[in-house]
Amino acid sequence: MTTIDTTKPTPGAETPPVDNYLTHSTGIMSWLGTLDHKRIGVMYLVSILTAFFLGGMFAMLLRLELMFPGEQILSQDQYNMAFTLHGVIMVFLVIIPSVPASLGNFVLPIMLGAKDVAFPRLNLFSYYLWVTGAVLAVSSIFFGGVDTGWTLYVPYSTSGTQMNGILLVTFAVFVLGFSSIFTGINFIVTIHRLRPPGMTWFRMPLFLWAIYATGILQVMATPVIGITVALLAVERLFGIGIFDPALGGDPVLFQHFFWFYSHPAVYIMILPGMGIISELISVHSHKHIFGYKFIAFSSVAIAIFSFIVWGHHMFLSGQSPLMNVVFSAITFSVAIPSAVKVFNWLATLYKGSISFNTPMLYALSFLVLFTISGLTGLHLGTLATDIHLHDTYFVVAHFHYTMMGGALIAMIGGIHHWWPKITGRMYSEFLGRIACGLIFIGFNLTFFTQFMLGSKGMPRRYHDYAGDNWNPTVTELFGKYHFWSSIGSFVMAAGFFLIAFYLLHSLFRGKKAPANPWGGRSLEWQCASPPPHDNFSEPPHVGDPYDFTVLEWDEQEQGYHWRHDLKHEPGEA
Repeated sequence: MTTIDTTKPTPGAETPPVDNYLTHSTGIMSWLGTLDHKRIGVMYLVSILTAFFLGGMFAMLLRLELMFPGEQILSQDQYNMAFTLHGVIMVFLVIIPSVPASLGNFVLPIMLGAKDVAFPRLNLFSYYLWVTGAVLAVSSIFFGGVDTGWTLYVPYSTSGTQMNGILLVTFAVFVLGFSSIFTGINFIVTIHRLRPPGMTWFRMPLFLWAIYATGILQVMATPVIGITVALLAVERLFGIGIFDPALGGDPVLFQHFFWFYSHPAVYIMILPGMGIISELISVHSHKHIFGYKFIAFSSVAIAIFSFIVWGHHMFLSGQSPLMNVVFSAITFSVAIPSAVKVFNWLATLYKGSISFNTPMLYALSFLVLFTISGLTGLHLGTLATDIHLHDTYFVVAHFHYTMMGGALIAMIGGIHHWWPKITGRMYSEFLGRIACGLIFIGFNLTFFTQFMLGSKGMPRRYHDYAGDNWNPTVTELFGKYHFWSSIGSFVMAAGFFLIAFYLLHSLFRGKKAPANPWGGRSLEWQCASPPPHDNFSEPPHVGDPYDFTVLEWDEQEQGYHWRHDLKHEPGEA
Protein backbone atom coordinates (compact mmCIF):
# COMPACT_ATOMS: atom_id res chain seq x y z
CA MET A 1 0.00 0.00 0.00
CA THR A 2 1.36 3.38 -0.98
CA THR A 3 1.28 6.14 1.61
CA ILE A 4 0.59 9.60 0.27
CA ASP A 5 3.49 11.91 0.98
CA THR A 6 1.92 15.20 2.05
CA THR A 7 5.30 16.84 2.59
CA LYS A 8 5.81 17.22 -1.13
CA PRO A 9 5.37 20.72 -2.51
CA THR A 10 2.06 21.67 -4.02
CA PRO A 11 1.82 21.23 -7.76
CA GLY A 12 2.61 21.51 -10.76
CA ALA A 13 3.20 21.50 -14.28
CA GLU A 14 0.95 19.32 -16.36
CA THR A 15 0.12 21.30 -19.51
CA PRO A 16 -3.65 21.40 -20.02
CA PRO A 17 -4.95 20.21 -23.35
CA VAL A 18 -5.40 22.86 -25.99
CA ASP A 19 -9.07 22.02 -26.41
CA ASN A 20 -10.27 22.54 -22.84
CA TYR A 21 -13.62 24.10 -22.02
CA LEU A 22 -12.08 27.59 -21.86
CA THR A 23 -10.54 27.41 -25.33
CA HIS A 24 -13.05 25.14 -27.08
CA SER A 25 -14.72 28.17 -28.65
CA THR A 26 -14.00 31.85 -28.24
CA GLY A 27 -16.01 35.05 -28.31
CA ILE A 28 -18.55 36.50 -25.94
CA MET A 29 -21.49 34.90 -27.76
CA SER A 30 -19.98 31.44 -27.37
CA TRP A 31 -20.24 32.02 -23.61
CA LEU A 32 -23.63 33.72 -23.50
CA GLY A 33 -25.23 30.96 -25.56
CA THR A 34 -23.24 28.04 -24.16
CA LEU A 35 -24.83 24.79 -23.02
CA ASP A 36 -21.62 23.62 -21.33
CA HIS A 37 -22.29 23.18 -17.61
CA LYS A 38 -18.73 24.30 -16.82
CA ARG A 39 -19.11 27.65 -18.56
CA ILE A 40 -22.54 28.16 -17.02
CA GLY A 41 -21.05 27.41 -13.61
CA VAL A 42 -18.29 29.96 -14.21
CA MET A 43 -20.83 32.60 -15.33
CA TYR A 44 -22.88 31.90 -12.19
CA LEU A 45 -19.74 32.19 -10.06
CA VAL A 46 -18.69 35.54 -11.55
CA SER A 47 -22.25 36.90 -11.31
CA ILE A 48 -22.77 35.74 -7.73
CA LEU A 49 -19.41 37.15 -6.61
CA THR A 50 -20.36 40.46 -8.26
CA ALA A 51 -23.62 40.47 -6.29
CA PHE A 52 -21.63 39.57 -3.16
CA PHE A 53 -19.44 42.64 -3.71
CA LEU A 54 -22.53 44.86 -4.07
CA GLY A 55 -24.21 43.39 -0.99
CA GLY A 56 -20.95 43.78 0.91
CA MET A 57 -20.81 47.47 0.02
CA PHE A 58 -24.26 47.96 1.58
CA ALA A 59 -23.03 46.11 4.68
CA MET A 60 -20.03 48.43 4.96
CA LEU A 61 -22.34 51.44 4.73
CA LEU A 62 -24.35 50.03 7.64
CA ARG A 63 -21.26 49.45 9.76
CA LEU A 64 -19.94 52.93 8.99
CA GLU A 65 -23.26 54.43 10.07
CA LEU A 66 -23.33 52.45 13.32
CA MET A 67 -19.65 52.89 14.19
CA PHE A 68 -20.50 55.95 16.31
CA PRO A 69 -23.74 57.28 17.83
CA GLY A 70 -25.63 59.90 15.86
CA GLU A 71 -26.26 60.16 12.15
CA GLN A 72 -23.03 59.64 10.19
CA ILE A 73 -23.59 59.06 6.46
CA LEU A 74 -27.14 57.68 6.09
CA SER A 75 -30.49 59.18 6.99
CA GLN A 76 -33.07 57.00 8.68
CA ASP A 77 -34.86 56.20 5.41
CA GLN A 78 -31.58 55.54 3.59
CA TYR A 79 -30.48 53.24 6.40
CA ASN A 80 -33.72 51.22 6.12
CA MET A 81 -33.24 50.89 2.35
CA ALA A 82 -29.57 49.93 2.75
CA PHE A 83 -30.19 47.05 5.18
CA THR A 84 -33.14 45.86 3.08
CA LEU A 85 -31.08 45.69 -0.11
CA HIS A 86 -28.16 44.16 1.77
CA GLY A 87 -30.45 41.36 2.94
CA VAL A 88 -32.26 40.86 -0.38
CA ILE A 89 -28.99 40.70 -2.34
CA MET A 90 -27.13 38.48 0.10
CA VAL A 91 -29.98 36.02 0.68
CA PHE A 92 -31.69 35.71 -2.69
CA LEU A 93 -28.83 36.55 -5.08
CA VAL A 94 -25.81 35.19 -3.23
CA ILE A 95 -26.27 32.62 -0.49
CA ILE A 96 -29.19 30.57 -1.87
CA PRO A 97 -27.66 30.01 -5.35
CA SER A 98 -24.00 30.33 -4.27
CA VAL A 99 -22.89 26.70 -4.10
CA PRO A 100 -25.53 24.76 -6.10
CA ALA A 101 -25.64 27.11 -9.08
CA SER A 102 -21.91 27.90 -9.35
CA LEU A 103 -19.68 25.17 -7.91
CA GLY A 104 -22.47 22.59 -8.16
CA ASN A 105 -22.95 23.32 -11.83
CA PHE A 106 -19.25 23.01 -12.54
CA VAL A 107 -18.41 19.99 -10.41
CA LEU A 108 -21.52 17.79 -10.27
CA PRO A 109 -21.46 16.31 -13.81
CA ILE A 110 -17.69 15.74 -13.65
CA MET A 111 -18.06 14.00 -10.27
CA LEU A 112 -20.54 11.70 -12.03
CA GLY A 113 -18.24 11.13 -14.99
CA ALA A 114 -20.95 12.66 -17.22
CA LYS A 115 -20.58 15.07 -20.14
CA ASP A 116 -23.18 17.52 -18.83
CA VAL A 117 -26.30 17.89 -16.73
CA ALA A 118 -29.50 16.17 -17.78
CA PHE A 119 -31.10 19.34 -19.25
CA PRO A 120 -28.41 21.73 -20.56
CA ARG A 121 -30.87 24.22 -22.08
CA LEU A 122 -32.87 24.39 -18.86
CA ASN A 123 -29.57 25.00 -17.09
CA LEU A 124 -28.80 28.03 -19.24
CA PHE A 125 -32.38 29.27 -18.90
CA SER A 126 -32.02 29.05 -15.09
CA TYR A 127 -28.97 31.29 -15.28
CA TYR A 128 -30.78 33.95 -17.29
CA LEU A 129 -33.69 33.81 -14.87
CA TRP A 130 -31.18 34.53 -12.10
CA VAL A 131 -29.77 37.47 -14.08
CA THR A 132 -33.30 38.80 -14.67
CA GLY A 133 -34.12 38.55 -10.98
CA ALA A 134 -30.86 40.25 -10.05
CA VAL A 135 -31.51 43.16 -12.41
CA LEU A 136 -35.06 43.58 -11.08
CA ALA A 137 -33.94 43.52 -7.44
CA VAL A 138 -31.09 46.00 -7.91
CA SER A 139 -33.14 48.30 -10.15
CA SER A 140 -35.54 48.89 -7.24
CA ILE A 141 -32.93 51.41 -6.06
CA PHE A 142 -33.97 53.69 -8.93
CA PHE A 143 -37.71 53.32 -8.30
CA GLY A 144 -38.02 54.54 -4.74
CA GLY A 145 -36.14 51.69 -3.05
CA VAL A 146 -37.47 49.20 -0.51
CA ASP A 147 -37.39 49.72 3.26
CA THR A 148 -39.27 46.67 4.58
CA GLY A 149 -36.31 44.45 5.47
CA TRP A 150 -35.43 41.41 3.33
CA THR A 151 -38.39 39.47 4.80
CA LEU A 152 -40.88 41.88 3.13
CA TYR A 153 -43.09 41.70 6.22
CA VAL A 154 -46.60 43.09 6.08
CA PRO A 155 -47.90 45.67 6.86
CA TYR A 156 -44.65 47.41 5.80
CA SER A 157 -44.82 45.93 2.31
CA THR A 158 -48.57 46.49 1.84
CA SER A 159 -48.89 50.02 3.17
CA GLY A 160 -45.48 51.61 2.56
CA THR A 161 -44.92 54.37 0.03
CA GLN A 162 -42.31 52.53 -2.10
CA MET A 163 -44.87 50.75 -4.25
CA ASN A 164 -42.75 50.43 -7.42
CA GLY A 165 -39.69 49.28 -5.53
CA ILE A 166 -41.63 46.66 -3.57
CA LEU A 167 -43.28 45.32 -6.71
CA LEU A 168 -39.89 45.03 -8.42
CA VAL A 169 -38.41 43.11 -5.49
CA THR A 170 -41.40 40.78 -5.18
CA PHE A 171 -41.24 40.06 -8.92
CA ALA A 172 -37.48 39.51 -8.59
CA VAL A 173 -38.01 36.95 -5.81
CA PHE A 174 -40.70 35.27 -7.93
CA VAL A 175 -38.35 34.94 -10.93
CA LEU A 176 -35.42 33.84 -8.78
CA GLY A 177 -37.64 31.13 -7.34
CA PHE A 178 -38.11 29.60 -10.79
CA SER A 179 -34.36 29.67 -11.34
CA SER A 180 -33.87 27.76 -8.09
CA ILE A 181 -36.61 25.23 -8.89
CA PHE A 182 -35.24 24.49 -12.38
CA THR A 183 -31.72 24.07 -11.00
CA GLY A 184 -32.99 21.64 -8.36
CA ILE A 185 -34.92 19.58 -10.93
CA ASN A 186 -31.87 19.44 -13.19
CA PHE A 187 -29.57 18.21 -10.45
CA ILE A 188 -32.01 15.60 -9.12
CA VAL A 189 -32.52 14.10 -12.59
CA THR A 190 -28.79 14.26 -13.35
CA ILE A 191 -27.88 12.32 -10.21
CA HIS A 192 -30.61 9.74 -10.85
CA ARG A 193 -30.02 9.21 -14.55
CA LEU A 194 -26.39 9.98 -15.35
CA ARG A 195 -24.45 8.07 -12.71
CA PRO A 196 -21.89 5.83 -14.44
CA PRO A 197 -21.83 2.03 -14.13
CA GLY A 198 -20.38 1.11 -10.77
CA MET A 199 -21.33 4.34 -9.00
CA THR A 200 -24.02 3.20 -6.62
CA TRP A 201 -25.70 5.59 -4.18
CA PHE A 202 -23.10 4.75 -1.57
CA ARG A 203 -20.20 5.33 -3.94
CA MET A 204 -21.25 8.89 -4.62
CA PRO A 205 -19.14 11.68 -3.13
CA LEU A 206 -20.88 13.29 -0.17
CA PHE A 207 -21.01 16.59 -2.03
CA LEU A 208 -23.49 14.93 -4.41
CA TRP A 209 -25.61 13.72 -1.50
CA ALA A 210 -25.73 17.30 -0.21
CA ILE A 211 -26.66 18.69 -3.64
CA TYR A 212 -29.34 16.02 -4.02
CA ALA A 213 -30.92 16.89 -0.67
CA THR A 214 -30.71 20.57 -1.59
CA GLY A 215 -32.43 19.89 -4.90
CA ILE A 216 -35.36 18.28 -3.06
CA LEU A 217 -35.68 21.39 -0.88
CA GLN A 218 -35.49 23.69 -3.90
CA VAL A 219 -38.26 21.85 -5.71
CA MET A 220 -40.59 21.37 -2.73
CA ALA A 221 -40.13 24.59 -0.74
CA THR A 222 -39.49 27.31 -3.31
CA PRO A 223 -43.03 27.34 -4.81
CA VAL A 224 -44.30 28.53 -1.41
CA ILE A 225 -42.29 31.77 -1.55
CA GLY A 226 -43.36 32.26 -5.16
CA ILE A 227 -47.03 32.01 -4.20
CA THR A 228 -46.46 34.25 -1.16
CA VAL A 229 -44.87 37.13 -3.07
CA ALA A 230 -47.46 36.75 -5.83
CA LEU A 231 -50.25 37.17 -3.24
CA LEU A 232 -48.39 40.15 -1.81
CA ALA A 233 -48.20 41.78 -5.24
CA VAL A 234 -51.89 41.10 -5.89
CA GLU A 235 -52.87 42.71 -2.59
CA ARG A 236 -50.59 45.68 -3.25
CA LEU A 237 -51.91 46.25 -6.77
CA PHE A 238 -55.61 45.49 -6.38
CA GLY A 239 -56.33 46.01 -2.68
CA ILE A 240 -57.57 42.46 -2.15
CA GLY A 241 -57.56 41.54 1.56
CA ILE A 242 -55.10 38.67 2.00
CA PHE A 243 -52.65 39.91 4.63
CA ASP A 244 -53.99 43.38 5.50
CA PRO A 245 -56.39 43.18 8.50
CA ALA A 246 -58.07 46.44 7.40
CA LEU A 247 -59.21 44.50 4.31
CA GLY A 248 -60.08 41.32 6.18
CA GLY A 249 -56.66 39.73 5.80
CA ASP A 250 -54.27 38.17 8.35
CA PRO A 251 -50.69 39.55 8.66
CA VAL A 252 -49.55 36.48 10.62
CA LEU A 253 -50.52 34.33 7.62
CA PHE A 254 -47.72 36.03 5.68
CA GLN A 255 -45.24 35.00 8.37
CA HIS A 256 -46.41 31.39 8.22
CA PHE A 257 -46.06 31.31 4.44
CA PHE A 258 -42.71 33.11 4.46
CA TRP A 259 -41.05 30.99 7.13
CA PHE A 260 -42.48 27.73 5.82
CA TYR A 261 -40.25 28.44 2.83
CA SER A 262 -37.46 30.35 4.50
CA HIS A 263 -36.48 27.79 7.08
CA PRO A 264 -35.97 25.08 4.45
CA ALA A 265 -34.18 27.85 2.52
CA VAL A 266 -31.68 28.06 5.39
CA TYR A 267 -30.68 24.51 4.52
CA ILE A 268 -30.73 25.24 0.79
CA MET A 269 -27.96 27.63 1.77
CA ILE A 270 -26.07 25.46 4.28
CA LEU A 271 -26.42 21.87 3.00
CA PRO A 272 -24.23 22.37 -0.12
CA GLY A 273 -21.64 24.02 2.13
CA MET A 274 -21.70 20.95 4.36
CA GLY A 275 -21.12 18.82 1.27
CA ILE A 276 -18.06 20.92 0.43
CA ILE A 277 -16.70 20.52 3.96
CA SER A 278 -16.99 16.72 3.68
CA GLU A 279 -14.80 16.86 0.57
CA LEU A 280 -12.28 19.31 1.99
CA ILE A 281 -11.74 17.50 5.28
CA SER A 282 -11.35 14.07 3.70
CA VAL A 283 -9.13 15.13 0.78
CA HIS A 284 -6.86 17.46 2.72
CA SER A 285 -6.44 15.09 5.66
CA HIS A 286 -5.81 12.27 3.13
CA LYS A 287 -8.05 9.97 5.09
CA HIS A 288 -11.22 8.04 4.31
CA ILE A 289 -14.28 9.94 5.48
CA PHE A 290 -15.52 8.62 8.81
CA GLY A 291 -19.16 7.49 8.96
CA TYR A 292 -19.97 7.90 5.26
CA LYS A 293 -23.55 6.62 5.51
CA PHE A 294 -24.27 8.66 8.63
CA ILE A 295 -23.17 11.86 6.87
CA ALA A 296 -25.12 10.96 3.74
CA PHE A 297 -28.37 10.18 5.58
CA SER A 298 -27.96 13.20 7.86
CA SER A 299 -28.25 15.41 4.74
CA VAL A 300 -31.62 13.80 3.99
CA ALA A 301 -32.66 14.07 7.66
CA ILE A 302 -31.85 17.78 7.71
CA ALA A 303 -33.95 18.27 4.58
CA ILE A 304 -36.92 16.51 6.21
CA PHE A 305 -36.64 18.30 9.58
CA SER A 306 -36.31 21.70 7.89
CA PHE A 307 -39.98 21.61 6.82
CA ILE A 308 -41.39 21.31 10.33
CA VAL A 309 -39.56 23.95 12.37
CA TRP A 310 -40.71 27.23 10.79
CA GLY A 311 -42.75 28.20 13.86
CA HIS A 312 -39.65 28.91 15.96
CA HIS A 313 -39.42 32.21 14.08
CA MET A 314 -42.85 33.13 15.43
CA PHE A 315 -42.70 32.52 19.17
CA LEU A 316 -43.86 36.10 19.79
CA SER A 317 -46.41 36.28 16.98
CA GLY A 318 -49.34 35.15 19.09
CA GLN A 319 -49.40 31.44 18.22
CA SER A 320 -50.57 29.09 20.93
CA PRO A 321 -48.26 28.15 23.83
CA LEU A 322 -48.65 24.47 22.89
CA MET A 323 -47.41 25.12 19.34
CA ASN A 324 -44.52 27.13 20.75
CA VAL A 325 -43.46 24.14 22.86
CA VAL A 326 -43.81 21.76 19.89
CA PHE A 327 -41.77 23.95 17.56
CA SER A 328 -39.15 24.48 20.25
CA ALA A 329 -38.75 20.72 20.75
CA ILE A 330 -38.50 20.04 17.01
CA THR A 331 -35.93 22.83 16.70
CA PHE A 332 -33.66 21.03 19.16
CA SER A 333 -34.08 17.76 17.25
CA VAL A 334 -32.79 19.28 13.99
CA ALA A 335 -29.47 19.80 15.74
CA ILE A 336 -28.92 16.02 15.85
CA PRO A 337 -28.14 15.39 12.14
CA SER A 338 -26.00 18.55 12.06
CA ALA A 339 -24.06 17.29 15.08
CA VAL A 340 -23.66 13.90 13.38
CA LYS A 341 -21.82 15.64 10.55
CA VAL A 342 -19.58 17.65 12.86
CA PHE A 343 -18.54 14.65 14.97
CA ASN A 344 -17.84 12.56 11.87
CA TRP A 345 -15.73 15.36 10.40
CA LEU A 346 -13.75 15.56 13.64
CA ALA A 347 -13.29 11.78 13.60
CA THR A 348 -12.00 12.03 10.03
CA LEU A 349 -9.44 14.62 11.10
CA TYR A 350 -8.28 12.44 14.00
CA LYS A 351 -4.89 10.94 13.11
CA GLY A 352 -5.23 12.15 9.52
CA SER A 353 -2.26 13.33 7.48
CA ILE A 354 -3.52 16.92 7.49
CA SER A 355 -2.28 19.48 4.98
CA PHE A 356 -2.82 22.92 6.46
CA ASN A 357 -3.34 24.54 3.08
CA THR A 358 -5.90 27.23 2.27
CA PRO A 359 -8.91 24.92 1.61
CA MET A 360 -8.30 23.05 4.86
CA LEU A 361 -8.00 26.30 6.82
CA TYR A 362 -11.44 27.32 5.56
CA ALA A 363 -12.79 23.89 6.52
CA LEU A 364 -11.42 24.29 10.04
CA SER A 365 -12.82 27.83 10.19
CA PHE A 366 -16.20 26.43 9.20
CA LEU A 367 -16.10 23.92 12.06
CA VAL A 368 -15.47 26.68 14.60
CA LEU A 369 -17.98 29.18 13.21
CA PHE A 370 -20.75 26.65 12.52
CA THR A 371 -20.37 25.22 16.02
CA ILE A 372 -20.82 28.71 17.50
CA SER A 373 -23.87 29.11 15.26
CA GLY A 374 -25.37 25.87 16.54
CA LEU A 375 -24.71 26.59 20.20
CA THR A 376 -26.18 30.10 20.02
CA GLY A 377 -29.17 28.70 18.18
CA LEU A 378 -30.11 26.90 21.39
CA HIS A 379 -30.77 30.28 23.04
CA LEU A 380 -33.19 31.23 20.26
CA GLY A 381 -34.90 27.85 20.24
CA THR A 382 -35.56 28.04 23.98
CA LEU A 383 -38.81 29.88 24.71
CA ALA A 384 -37.67 31.73 27.83
CA THR A 385 -34.47 33.15 26.35
CA ASP A 386 -35.94 33.83 22.90
CA ILE A 387 -38.44 36.26 24.45
CA HIS A 388 -35.54 38.42 25.62
CA LEU A 389 -33.34 37.97 22.53
CA HIS A 390 -36.02 38.16 19.82
CA ASP A 391 -35.39 40.97 17.30
CA THR A 392 -32.08 41.94 18.92
CA TYR A 393 -28.55 41.87 17.55
CA PHE A 394 -28.20 38.37 19.03
CA VAL A 395 -30.40 37.15 16.16
CA VAL A 396 -28.31 39.12 13.65
CA ALA A 397 -25.12 37.52 14.97
CA HIS A 398 -26.58 33.99 14.99
CA PHE A 399 -27.91 34.43 11.46
CA HIS A 400 -24.53 35.59 10.16
CA TYR A 401 -22.64 32.81 11.92
CA THR A 402 -24.94 30.35 10.14
CA MET A 403 -25.19 31.94 6.73
CA MET A 404 -21.81 33.61 6.36
CA GLY A 405 -19.72 31.65 8.85
CA GLY A 406 -21.29 28.47 7.49
CA ALA A 407 -22.48 28.70 3.89
CA LEU A 408 -20.16 31.43 2.56
CA ILE A 409 -17.01 30.25 4.36
CA ALA A 410 -17.64 26.77 2.94
CA MET A 411 -18.16 28.25 -0.52
CA ILE A 412 -14.87 30.17 -0.30
CA GLY A 413 -13.14 26.97 0.78
CA GLY A 414 -14.72 25.18 -2.18
CA ILE A 415 -13.58 27.90 -4.59
CA HIS A 416 -9.99 27.44 -3.37
CA HIS A 417 -10.32 23.65 -3.51
CA TRP A 418 -11.57 23.55 -7.10
CA TRP A 419 -9.84 26.70 -8.40
CA PRO A 420 -7.00 24.67 -10.02
CA LYS A 421 -9.60 22.50 -11.72
CA ILE A 422 -11.71 25.45 -12.89
CA THR A 423 -8.86 27.63 -14.17
CA GLY A 424 -5.89 25.31 -14.61
CA ARG A 425 -3.85 27.66 -12.41
CA MET A 426 -2.54 27.60 -8.85
CA TYR A 427 -2.94 30.56 -6.51
CA SER A 428 -0.55 31.82 -3.84
CA GLU A 429 -0.82 29.59 -0.77
CA PHE A 430 0.95 32.24 1.31
CA LEU A 431 -1.59 34.95 0.47
CA GLY A 432 -4.44 32.44 0.77
CA ARG A 433 -3.55 31.66 4.38
CA ILE A 434 -3.20 35.36 5.24
CA ALA A 435 -6.61 36.13 3.71
CA CYS A 436 -8.23 33.25 5.62
CA GLY A 437 -6.75 34.57 8.85
CA LEU A 438 -8.01 38.09 8.17
CA ILE A 439 -11.51 36.84 7.39
CA PHE A 440 -11.64 34.57 10.45
CA ILE A 441 -10.44 37.30 12.83
CA GLY A 442 -12.54 40.02 11.19
CA PHE A 443 -15.66 37.87 11.11
CA ASN A 444 -15.51 37.01 14.81
CA LEU A 445 -14.71 40.60 15.78
CA THR A 446 -17.68 41.79 13.70
CA PHE A 447 -20.33 39.34 14.85
CA PHE A 448 -19.29 37.94 18.22
CA THR A 449 -19.57 41.47 19.62
CA GLN A 450 -23.12 41.51 18.29
CA PHE A 451 -24.03 38.60 20.59
CA MET A 452 -23.07 40.93 23.43
CA LEU A 453 -25.07 43.77 21.92
CA GLY A 454 -28.15 41.56 21.68
CA SER A 455 -27.83 40.17 25.17
CA LYS A 456 -27.74 43.76 26.45
CA GLY A 457 -30.93 44.58 24.54
CA MET A 458 -29.76 46.39 21.39
CA PRO A 459 -32.62 46.01 18.86
CA ARG A 460 -31.75 45.15 15.30
CA ARG A 461 -32.67 47.41 12.37
CA TYR A 462 -32.12 50.55 14.44
CA HIS A 463 -30.53 53.53 12.71
CA ASP A 464 -29.02 55.00 15.88
CA TYR A 465 -28.42 54.53 19.60
CA ALA A 466 -28.07 57.04 22.42
CA GLY A 467 -24.84 58.48 23.85
CA ASP A 468 -21.42 59.71 22.81
CA ASN A 469 -18.66 57.33 21.86
CA TRP A 470 -16.83 55.95 24.90
CA ASN A 471 -19.27 57.70 27.24
CA PRO A 472 -19.42 55.36 30.26
CA THR A 473 -23.10 56.12 30.89
CA VAL A 474 -25.27 55.02 27.97
CA THR A 475 -22.69 54.06 25.38
CA GLU A 476 -21.02 51.59 27.71
CA LEU A 477 -23.93 49.34 26.74
CA PHE A 478 -23.77 49.68 22.97
CA GLY A 479 -21.17 52.12 21.62
CA LYS A 480 -17.94 50.19 22.14
CA TYR A 481 -19.47 47.00 20.74
CA HIS A 482 -20.67 48.78 17.60
CA PHE A 483 -17.24 50.40 17.22
CA TRP A 484 -15.35 47.10 17.38
CA SER A 485 -17.94 45.38 15.22
CA SER A 486 -17.30 47.99 12.52
CA ILE A 487 -13.51 47.59 12.90
CA GLY A 488 -13.95 43.85 12.41
CA SER A 489 -15.91 44.44 9.21
CA PHE A 490 -12.99 46.44 7.78
CA VAL A 491 -10.56 43.61 8.63
CA MET A 492 -12.89 41.08 7.02
CA ALA A 493 -13.27 43.26 3.91
CA ALA A 494 -9.47 43.43 3.61
CA GLY A 495 -9.40 39.62 3.56
CA PHE A 496 -11.98 39.45 0.76
CA PHE A 497 -10.14 42.03 -1.33
CA LEU A 498 -6.92 40.06 -0.86
CA ILE A 499 -8.68 36.92 -2.14
CA ALA A 500 -9.87 38.83 -5.21
CA PHE A 501 -6.32 40.05 -5.82
CA TYR A 502 -4.46 36.74 -5.69
CA LEU A 503 -7.15 34.74 -7.52
CA LEU A 504 -7.17 37.25 -10.39
CA HIS A 505 -3.37 37.33 -10.30
CA SER A 506 -3.27 33.53 -10.60
CA LEU A 507 -5.20 33.69 -13.88
CA PHE A 508 -2.26 35.49 -15.50
CA ARG A 509 0.79 34.55 -13.44
CA GLY A 510 -0.17 31.44 -11.51
CA LYS A 511 1.62 28.12 -11.98
CA LYS A 512 -0.08 25.61 -14.23
CA ALA A 513 -2.08 23.11 -12.23
CA PRO A 514 -1.74 19.34 -12.61
CA ALA A 515 -4.85 17.22 -12.97
CA ASN A 516 -4.82 16.28 -9.27
CA PRO A 517 -2.94 18.78 -7.10
CA TRP A 518 -4.51 17.78 -3.75
CA GLY A 519 -4.69 14.01 -4.04
CA GLY A 520 -8.47 13.87 -4.45
CA ARG A 521 -10.08 10.54 -5.29
CA SER A 522 -13.45 11.59 -6.75
CA LEU A 523 -13.83 11.63 -10.51
CA GLU A 524 -13.28 15.35 -11.16
CA TRP A 525 -9.59 14.85 -10.24
CA GLN A 526 -9.19 12.26 -13.01
CA CYS A 527 -9.65 14.75 -15.83
CA ALA A 528 -7.21 17.44 -16.91
CA SER A 529 -7.08 20.93 -15.38
CA PRO A 530 -9.00 22.73 -16.81
CA PRO A 531 -11.29 19.93 -18.04
CA PRO A 532 -11.76 19.13 -21.74
CA HIS A 533 -14.97 20.24 -23.39
CA ASP A 534 -16.52 16.77 -22.87
CA ASN A 535 -14.93 16.46 -19.39
CA PHE A 536 -12.97 13.23 -19.93
CA SER A 537 -10.65 12.12 -22.71
CA GLU A 538 -10.96 8.53 -21.44
CA PRO A 539 -13.41 6.81 -19.09
CA PRO A 540 -12.59 7.54 -15.43
CA HIS A 541 -12.02 4.92 -12.74
CA VAL A 542 -15.14 4.48 -10.64
CA GLY A 543 -14.66 3.31 -7.07
CA ASP A 544 -14.65 4.41 -3.48
CA PRO A 545 -14.39 8.23 -3.69
CA TYR A 546 -12.47 8.35 -0.38
CA ASP A 547 -9.96 5.53 -0.86
CA PHE A 548 -6.71 7.47 -1.14
CA THR A 549 -4.49 4.38 -1.13
CA VAL A 550 -4.96 4.07 -4.91
CA LEU A 551 -3.05 7.35 -5.49
CA GLU A 552 0.65 8.10 -5.53
CA TRP A 553 2.74 11.25 -5.90
CA ASP A 554 4.31 11.81 -9.31
CA GLU A 555 7.57 13.64 -8.76
CA GLN A 556 8.02 14.54 -12.41
CA GLU A 557 4.58 16.08 -12.96
CA GLN A 558 4.23 17.31 -9.35
CA GLY A 559 0.75 15.93 -8.93
CA TYR A 560 -1.08 12.81 -7.75
CA HIS A 561 -1.76 9.96 -10.16
CA TRP A 562 -3.41 6.57 -10.20
CA ARG A 563 -1.02 3.92 -8.91
CA HIS A 564 0.55 2.13 -11.84
CA ASP A 565 0.32 -1.26 -10.15
CA LEU A 566 -3.48 -0.97 -9.99
CA LYS A 567 -5.30 -1.61 -13.24
CA HIS A 568 -8.76 -2.07 -11.78
CA GLU A 569 -10.12 -1.47 -8.34
CA PRO A 570 -12.02 -4.32 -6.68
CA GLY A 571 -15.67 -4.05 -7.60
CA GLU A 572 -14.96 -1.42 -10.28
CA ALA A 573 -17.10 -1.44 -13.40
